Amino acid sequence: MPNIFNPRDLSFQLYEVLSTSALCQSTRYQEHSREVFDQMLDVVERLAEEKFQPHAAKVDVHEPEFVDGKVHIIPEVKAALDAFIEAGLPAAAFDEAQGGMQLPYVICQAMAFIFGAANVSTSAYPLLSAGAANLLSAYGSEQQQCLYLKPLLEGRYFGTMCLSETQAGSSLADIKTKAELQSDGSYLISGNKMWISGGEHDMSENIVHLVLAKIPGGPAGVKGISLFIVPKYLVNDDGSLGERNDVSLAGINHKMGFRGTVNTVLHFGEHTGARGYLVGESGKGLNYMFHMMNEARIGVGLGATSLAYTGYLHALAYAKERHQGREVTAKDPMSPMVPIIEHSDVKRMLLQQKAYAEGGLALGLYCAYLVDEQRIAQQDGVSDGVDQATALLDILTPIAKSWPSEYGLQANDLAIQVHGGYGYTREYPVERLYRDNRLNPIHEGTKGIQGLDLLGRKVTQHQGASAKALYAAMSATLQQAGSDQLKPYAEQLNSAIESLFKTTQSMQQQVPEKGVSAYLANATLYLDVFGHLVVAWMWLRQAIVAEQALSNEKTGAADEGFYRGKLQTCHYFYSYELPGIQPQLTLLAQTDTTCMDFDPQWF
Repeated sequence: MPNIFNPRDLSFQLYEVLSTSALCQSTRYQEHSREVFDQMLDVVERLAEEKFQPHAAKVDVHEPEFVDGKVHIIPEVKAALDAFIEAGLPAAAFDEAQGGMQLPYVICQAMAFIFGAANVSTSAYPLLSAGAANLLSAYGSEQQQCLYLKPLLEGRYFGTMCLSETQAGSSLADIKTKAELQSDGSYLISGNKMWISGGEHDMSENIVHLVLAKIPGGPAGVKGISLFIVPKYLVNDDGSLGERNDVSLAGINHKMGFRGTVNTVLHFGEHTGARGYLVGESGKGLNYMFHMMNEARIGVGLGATSLAYTGYLHALAYAKERHQGREVTAKDPMSPMVPIIEHSDVKRMLLQQKAYAEGGLALGLYCAYLVDEQRIAQQDGVSDGVDQATALLDILTPIAKSWPSEYGLQANDLAIQVHGGYGYTREYPVERLYRDNRLNPIHEGTKGIQGLDLLGRKVTQHQGASAKALYAAMSATLQQAGSDQLKPYAEQLNSAIESLFKTTQSMQQQVPEKGVSAYLANATLYLDVFGHLVVAWMWLRQAIVAEQALSNEKTGAADEGFYRGKLQTCHYFYSYELPGIQPQLTLLAQTDTTCMDFDPQWF
């Protein structure tokens, strides 16, 4: 069985490309060291291999069932989650004052990457719970944190986020769930929520639903949305569980992939009314939820990367073992067949997967590292550092979510192709990995929504502060790439950056004439271009480190092969991938409205 990830590459990303060890010099992480980080990653790798990976195929075939009003999930899922909880991992990213380990976010995301590669369905439950805990940590009252955050960090409670409704989908301004104030300060919640992952099960003592709803009489649209804690079981003031809340399971959604994560339709308040508790101020629910969603978007991108990565490793192992065909120059039909990895087209497909998987990992971990820089600067009161990290995170988050989701899926498609007909069967995991990854371009904001966010907000907000911060960060990398081998890449990337900014300016200048709708009509293409440019930057960062390592006389043979692989993959990306953005830039510069102008009656 191939490894679920490459520990050598993860170490390279964390400690050679990123200065993760240097985080320990900060006040926030001074109690930690690289040894602590490596020990945690070793624990996670062992748990992933022993408890998560073995039932990944089984939970796909035997997905959760809705029987007699209850959800039935195979017992291996709870056993894996119990081991996760016993290791103290639900609290890994949280402050010591809250009972957490206060590990850097980049280390926690690396751990999530490993679990996602092992079994994305089972690892989704703690991911959702961590998001709920993050939100309560930021906005919950002292009492709410005591009653709900503490047991979430202990792993006794799991969490969900309840946004979507059947009639609204991503258009949250149109939700209809109501919250009516009661004399005791609580609210009665009534309505239906759709696509709620982890919405009902018996694997925890309680489930904390974070529900978006509107208080009657409030403003229309998103300004009238508030956020409520709606527990599966009511919680008494002393922390003990009370009666079952009026939250009922209406049904289970049966998905193409991600089958092991139960996905539900929930009814709130069908009988007596579901008791809910306002988080923070009324009317700010969507703002609070986005605190949870933005970190979740980085997590979704890394989850997509983990599926692309393990799919690539499965394809690589298969290509080395599978003998088929001969060299094109071979004349003797009786000569031995060669491993398919010897065929140039198979190498191309493997190299493309490697470029997408390792490029996506570099991007996801870089964004996680920015979260740590942001937190360190906040704790130390360094406002410039907070502003810098926040600006970069703002503009990179839609890319970190969408690019790995799009191109990680392409990597999984290629993994199937490398396996040939076998890849299309359930005897091999690559078809399941493809199905699992197909969800990622949709949830936590579709690709189209991410494009609108990037082009409509992130590149222009605060007088272009985010775009300027990104340009400065990229420019610093370009200055480091001065060798004969890397300088052509730096020049190519710089030219692409200039083309993108000129195209953006041209599009903005056409707004008075063509309108905002035309400006945003091809936002998804803009997202693709921007994403490829950012990942090209990630590959140049890796190549700089690899080249420096190869100049070190102490670099051994195994590491030499690893670093040369990095340099050759960078060369591939700049030769095969980055040039593909030019036709899209040309189309964008014209503010083409072909799609927007197409009358629905013409379809």
